[in-house]
Amino acid sequence: MSERHHPERPPRPTRAEPREILELRQLKTAQPELAAAIDMQIDLVDAQRRVQARVPLPWIQPDAQWLAAQQAAGRPAVRFADIPLEWTDFRLSMRQTADILCRHEAIDRVEHQKILTLARDGDALPPIVQDWYTATSGVDGPKAAPEPPADMPNLPQVLALAIKPFLLRSAEALMQRADFSQWSFGHCPFCGWEPDFAAVTPNGDRRLICGRCAAQWSYGAYTCPFCANDDRQQITSFATRDGRYRVYACDVCRRYLKAYDGRNAPRPVLVAVDAIATLPLDAAAMQRGYVG
Repeated sequence: MSERHHPERPPRPTRAEPREILELRQLKTAQPELAAAIDMQIDLVDAQRRVQARVPLPWIQPDAQWLAAQQAAGRPAVRFADIPLEWTDFRLSMRQTADILCRHEAIDRVEHQKILTLARDGDALPPIVQDWYTATSGVDGPKAAPEPPADMPNLPQVLALAIKPFLLRSAEALMQRADFSQWSFGHCPFCGWEPDFAAVTPNGDRRLICGRCAAQWSYGAYTCPFCANDDRQQITSFATRDGRYRVYACDVCRRYLKAYDGRNAPRPVLVAVDAIATLPLDAAAMQRGYVG
């Protein structure tokens, strides 16, 4: 009796890595002194993308009059109820974020365990997240942000990273249904967070990029988003030798913001990459007495 030969299954095609991760790996080769920060960023980008793939695009249809009033008052448009939070997925995001930060020694093991315990608490976590978002967004007007517990000083950072995949979806949905071109404030029109980075467009305009939901909006090239100082004589600007990256530093409030200059760049801004590539600029700005 002859043996049957079954054809071998073709190997599964390997999933292409996201551009941010490919660029981060290239950056690690080019700037090995940034390896520790790059490794943590790769882990965060990978975890956030996996969670984001599970988050549906929400249907957000705000009342036009309410939205106009929000914009006129400088209040953002994403309310907590608008965020497509599925608590099982959020807890996963929170746990993974805490694991990554602990593994890369950004938080200690004691705080890590306390954050994991909070993430498992079905009753305690939702009101903490809602209060934190409402206060830090300013969607209902100015409110003092709650102080983090003394034994979890990095909880706000973990919450901001964990909620990012969900807020990205909220901002994406609102961009399709509302006009934010007249927004003239230095904080995010979607979630109210501060800009974490900026991009200079090929035509020379500057767009601020939210550090929490990654939304972008136009803002004066030489106006400080943190204190609204628009006296160009009191804005210090310096760039890397190749001109790809730039720092705008305010001599009034002493804050600074980094930017990717896209006027002669080979690619668009990639904040996950560019924020790490510019870590030497952070050091240079701080040496001059500015704070991020």
